[in-house]
Amino acid sequence: MGRWALDVAYVWKAVLTLGLVLLYYCFSIGITFYNKWLTKSFHFPLFMTMLHLAVIFLFSALSRALVQCSSHRARVVLSWTDYLRRVAPTALATALDVGLSNWSFLYITVSLYTMTKSSAVLFILIFSLIFKLEELRAALVLVVLLIAGGLFMFTYKSTQFNVEGFALVLGASFIGGIRWTLTQMLLQKAELGLQNPIDTMFHLQPLMFLGLFPLFAIFEGLHLSTSEKIFRFQDTGLLLGVLGSLFLGGILAFGLGFSEFLLVSRTSSLTLSIAGIFKEVCTLLLAAHLLGDQISLLNWLGFALCLSGISLHVALKALHSRGDGGPKPLKGLGSHPDLELLLRSSRPEEENNEEEDYFGAQGQQ
Repeated sequence: MGRWALDVAYVWKAVLTLGLVLLYYCFSIGITFYNKWLTKSFHFPLFMTMLHLAVIFLFSALSRALVQCSSHRARVVLSWTDYLRRVAPTALATALDVGLSNWSFLYITVSLYTMTKSSAVLFILIFSLIFKLEELRAALVLVVLLIAGGLFMFTYKSTQFNVEGFALVLGASFIGGIRWTLTQMLLQKAELGLQNPIDTMFHLQPLMFLGLFPLFAIFEGLHLSTSEKIFRFQDTGLLLGVLGSLFLGGILAFGLGFSEFLLVSRTSSLTLSIAGIFKEVCTLLLAAHLLGDQISLLNWLGFALCLSGISLHVALKALHSRGDGGPKPLKGLGSHPDLELLLRSSRPEEENNEEEDYFGAQGQQ
């Protein structure tokens, strides 16, 4: 009887993990193709991003209110001093990362975007070394060389290469390295109380909106104000269709962040890292099949080389966590009643994960 119960428990855990991975894939891959699809007809990616931020803020505020009503515990609200001094740098870096990434879809293919965005791990490692979150080791140098070499091979003689779009997404990857390093440092400050991602999203979105607004005003403000799709609309149905499409993107963006949170909290950061690697492969295959992206053999070899670097980084993190005596619990996960209300189920005892592994995995998104 005991062995049968154990087998059922393992099967249930496997099914749950698979379901969470598929949920993560739906949101992550879905928002990538959604952004490419929408920017073909709606050429205002910064406005699109700002509306997404507003939707994320709305849903995170609603989630906080529901949790507070259910648990009767007040949610954290930062003082203006902490908000501007500690949260603002992270919010600005995040806004530029997301904004430039969406902007690049005007010029490049999904496959080139996916490959170049994967190089964010490279910049995360560099900034982790600068901020002394990582120690310089020969294995890390090999990771950097593999990812950089793979990126060069993927873009070399690419028939659909666009310099402007590549520069935008590479800049986003560079800023993404700063973003996730600052995010890790922010969430490690236990006194701020932002370990729960719902609270983090709630506090980041307003400053992200304000940080992105100057770019929007300079590059899109005038064109959008004269566009018949928004402010000078003549067809109400067309306007509602555009706004509905933009709102859908906001839901996908919120769902992506929350599905990552669910996957890490219910399994481990290593699961998210491995799932992220296979997600890149799925995205490229779908881009080649559905959108007709042209990927040569050299480009595929470059992609494989880059994934080898990312896989090595994930393996090093797993070995490092074991060497430290096992993974440490992710702060804010599994120990608070409000998290249990969000997840609607109990957390298995063995499900722990390392904070820095989680944010390294985020760089692949």
